Parts: sequence; C-alpha cells; structure tokens
Amino acid sequence: MKIVVLSDTHAPRFWKACPPRVAAHLRDADAILHAGDVCVGRVLDELAAYAPVHAVKGNNDGPDVEAPETLELTLGGLRVAMIHDSGPAKGRLARMRARFPDAELVVFGHSHIPLDEASGGLRIFNPGSPTDKRRQPHGTLGLLRVEHATLVEARIVAVT
Repeated sequence: MKIVVLSDTHAPRFWKACPPRVAAHLRDADAILHAGDVCVGRVLDELAAYAPVHAVKGNNDGPDVEAPETLELTLGGLRVAMIHDSGPAKGRLARMRARFPDAELVVFGHSHIPLDEASGGLRIFNPGSPTDKRRQPHGTLGLLRVEHATLVEARIVAVT
C-alpha cells in the first residue's frame, strides 16, 4: 500500500491547484493523509480525485474543512493516528505515545519542518509542507509503504 502524506498546503495562498510534482506522487497512491492546514475544503475534494483522503483539522482551516481534530485509523493493517499540532519538539515522542497508546505511526504537521523519528515501537512523521516551505530548503511531502501490516518504508521527498 502506497500512502502519500501531506500537511500545511495553505490554499489558496500557497496551493492554487495541485502542483505537478505533488500530483505525480498522488497518481498511484492507495491513500492520502493530510495533517491539517488545507485552509479551504476544496483541496480535500481535489485530493480525493486521486485516492481516499483522511485528514485532520489544522489551526488555519476554515469552516468548510470538514475534518476531526484527531483521527485514528488502520491502513493496510498499520495503526495510524493523526493530529495537526503535536506540541513542542522536546518530549514529542513520549507525548504522542501517551496521547495515542495504540498507534504504531503518528502523522502530524504544523511546524512545516519534515521529521521522521522512531523509538519504542512508535514512529512520528511530519511530511513538512509541499507549498509553504518557510525556512526549509525545499517543499516536501511524505511517502509511506505498508506491507503485511508493517511500515516498510517512510521517506520525505522534495517537491520544489
């Protein structure tokens, strides 16, 4: 199962339409995770044309973004949790373990800083932003590959 992970697309200011380098990864996706700050609901509709979308609400999302604050789901047998803002970097892994005790993977956004970290059976993953890179060298997204209920690959991919 191929999962594309996005966050902080910030439409319409930064995301006018799906950027071609993002669309290239979406075309063969089995699922799309969006960790919040889509800002306008039409982005989720646009993404849903590629694959099923699972999203959480970010702090900049408007009233037309229909998404929960947190989400727990199983994708390909992998237990995944999502939240937009995971709080300060210090203690993040322990905090996410306490918040989502059954999760094997927690996807989050908010900082626009890509992160892939694991410890004690939990992996936390922030794909960064494909459109609003802030102080990062590139806009990024995340790619996950799940096989037999196991996360076998997690990558941060530059798209700008």
